[in-house]
Amino acid sequence: MNNNTETVENKVEDKLNEMSQEKKDNILSSFNEFKSYLGDKVTKGEKLGLNDNQLALAAKKTADYLATHEEPQNEAQYLLHELWKVGNEEEQHHLAHMLVKLVKE
Repeated sequence: MNNNTETVENKVEDKLNEMSQEKKDNILSSFNEFKSYLGDKVTKGEKLGLNDNQLALAAKKTADYLATHEEPQNEAQYLLHELWKVGNEEEQHHLAHMLVKLVKE
Protein backbone atom coordinates (compact mmCIF):
# COMPACT_ATOMS: atom_id res chain seq x y z
CA MET A 1 0.00 0.00 0.00
CA ASN A 2 1.42 3.41 -0.89
CA ASN A 3 1.52 6.49 1.33
CA ASN A 4 -1.29 8.23 -0.57
CA THR A 5 -3.62 5.28 0.01
CA GLU A 6 -2.70 5.13 3.70
CA THR A 7 -3.34 8.86 4.00
CA VAL A 8 -6.79 8.49 2.41
CA GLU A 9 -7.68 5.62 4.75
CA ASN A 10 -6.44 7.56 7.80
CA LYS A 11 -8.48 10.61 6.78
CA VAL A 12 -11.60 8.48 6.36
CA GLU A 13 -11.14 6.93 9.78
CA ASP A 14 -10.47 10.31 11.42
CA LYS A 15 -13.60 11.84 9.86
CA LEU A 16 -15.76 8.94 10.98
CA ASN A 17 -14.39 9.10 14.53
CA GLU A 18 -14.96 12.88 14.69
CA MET A 19 -18.54 12.70 13.40
CA SER A 20 -21.28 13.26 15.96
CA GLN A 21 -23.71 10.46 16.68
CA GLU A 22 -26.54 12.71 15.53
CA LYS A 23 -24.93 13.18 12.11
CA LYS A 24 -24.25 9.43 11.83
CA ASP A 25 -27.87 8.71 12.71
CA ASN A 26 -29.04 11.18 10.05
CA ILE A 27 -26.81 9.61 7.38
CA LEU A 28 -27.94 6.12 8.35
CA SER A 29 -31.62 7.03 8.65
CA SER A 30 -32.32 5.61 5.19
CA PHE A 31 -30.45 3.90 2.41
CA ASN A 32 -30.98 6.94 0.18
CA GLU A 33 -29.39 9.23 2.80
CA PHE A 34 -26.41 6.87 3.07
CA LYS A 35 -26.13 6.64 -0.71
CA SER A 36 -26.27 10.43 -1.02
CA TYR A 37 -23.59 10.86 1.66
CA LEU A 38 -21.30 8.28 0.03
CA GLY A 39 -21.92 9.84 -3.40
CA ASP A 40 -20.91 13.25 -2.08
CA LYS A 41 -17.69 11.82 -0.64
CA VAL A 42 -16.90 9.97 -3.88
CA THR A 43 -17.38 13.21 -5.85
CA LYS A 44 -15.06 15.07 -3.47
CA GLY A 45 -12.50 12.27 -3.75
CA GLU A 46 -12.62 12.45 -7.54
CA LYS A 47 -12.05 16.21 -7.42
CA LEU A 48 -8.98 15.54 -5.27
CA GLY A 49 -7.68 13.20 -7.95
CA LEU A 50 -8.39 9.85 -6.30
CA ASN A 51 -8.66 6.92 -8.69
CA ASP A 52 -11.37 4.23 -8.50
CA ASN A 53 -9.20 1.91 -6.44
CA GLN A 54 -8.48 4.64 -3.86
CA LEU A 55 -12.19 5.50 -3.75
CA ALA A 56 -13.03 1.83 -3.19
CA LEU A 57 -10.45 1.61 -0.40
CA ALA A 58 -12.04 4.63 1.27
CA ALA A 59 -15.49 3.02 0.87
CA LYS A 60 -14.09 -0.20 2.35
CA LYS A 61 -12.71 1.71 5.34
CA THR A 62 -16.14 3.29 5.83
CA ALA A 63 -17.88 -0.09 5.58
CA ASP A 64 -15.41 -1.63 8.06
CA TYR A 65 -16.18 1.18 10.48
CA LEU A 66 -19.93 0.82 10.06
CA ALA A 67 -19.80 -2.96 10.48
CA THR A 68 -17.88 -2.56 13.72
CA HIS A 69 -19.49 0.53 15.28
CA GLU A 70 -23.03 0.97 13.95
CA GLU A 71 -26.16 -1.14 13.88
CA PRO A 72 -28.07 -1.37 10.58
CA GLN A 73 -31.17 0.85 10.67
CA ASN A 74 -33.09 -0.57 7.72
CA GLU A 75 -33.31 -3.68 5.55
CA ALA A 76 -30.88 -2.42 2.89
CA GLN A 77 -28.26 -1.64 5.52
CA TYR A 78 -28.87 -4.98 7.19
CA LEU A 79 -28.27 -6.78 3.89
CA LEU A 80 -25.05 -4.84 3.27
CA HIS A 81 -23.96 -5.51 6.86
CA GLU A 82 -24.54 -9.25 6.49
CA LEU A 83 -22.79 -9.39 3.10
CA TRP A 84 -19.85 -7.53 4.61
CA LYS A 85 -19.62 -9.91 7.56
CA VAL A 86 -19.58 -13.08 5.42
CA GLY A 87 -17.27 -11.70 2.74
CA ASN A 88 -13.54 -12.26 2.77
CA GLU A 89 -11.09 -9.40 2.12
CA GLU A 90 -11.30 -9.75 -1.66
CA GLU A 91 -15.11 -9.95 -1.67
CA GLN A 92 -15.33 -6.88 0.58
CA HIS A 93 -13.03 -5.02 -1.81
CA HIS A 94 -15.31 -5.95 -4.74
CA LEU A 95 -18.39 -4.88 -2.79
CA ALA A 96 -16.73 -1.54 -2.00
CA HIS A 97 -16.05 -1.07 -5.74
CA MET A 98 -19.70 -1.83 -6.48
CA LEU A 99 -20.85 0.71 -3.87
CA VAL A 100 -18.65 3.37 -5.47
CA LYS A 101 -20.03 2.45 -8.88
CA LEU A 102 -23.60 2.59 -7.51
CA VAL A 103 -23.24 6.10 -6.13
CA LYS A 104 -21.61 7.37 -9.33
CA GLU A 105 -24.76 6.54 -11.36
